[in-house]
Amino acid sequence: MQLVASPLSPFVRKVRVLLIEAGLTDQVEVVNVTTTPLETDAQAAAANPLGKIPALIREDGAALHDSRVISRYLDTQAGGGFYPPARLWEVLTLEATAEGMMDAAVLMAYETRFRPEDKQHAPWIEAQWAKIARALDVIEARWMSHLAGPLDMSHVAAGCALGYLDLRHDARGWRKGRPAIEAWYAEFSQRDSMARTAPD
Repeated sequence: MQLVASPLSPFVRKVRVLLIEAGLTDQVEVVNVTTTPLETDAQAAAANPLGKIPALIREDGAALHDSRVISRYLDTQAGGGFYPPARLWEVLTLEATAEGMMDAAVLMAYETRFRPEDKQHAPWIEAQWAKIARALDVIEARWMSHLAGPLDMSHVAAGCALGYLDLRHDARGWRKGRPAIEAWYAEFSQRDSMARTAPD
């Protein structure tokens, strides 16, 4: 199988962390491409008509896209474990929350990287950050007991979302007033899978 990827994408990193944690790295070749919202890479477009990454090209089936779809598929290939039935809805909800944070953070980065300065809309950027801040506050208030439990896909998604905030929006100071998430991430980011996939 091939994973169409980019090393700076938090969505790609989520899948790469899962590959390591699930022991599947020898079954998937990571193919890095350069693609942007304005210039879609041909290989990314061939694997996903939306041109988004990651996309997983299977040997015996159609390509899969969207990191949540790919994660579920890879978890099945590995025999399960990252979406435990006993707490499935909690895992999916926290994973979706983390993905929403990634979406908002990527859109903020795109606004400043791909739009001329005179066309950037500051209120829109701040609205995206407000989504992230609300999500962080909810995780701090409601989800820390879950994050303290056995590893599942929501841990991976949350860790990758926080890593992307450090990469692109560190000046926002997401840790301020959120000591529980800060402490959890400090420990989680030391995992081998996180260290090996950390963006340069």
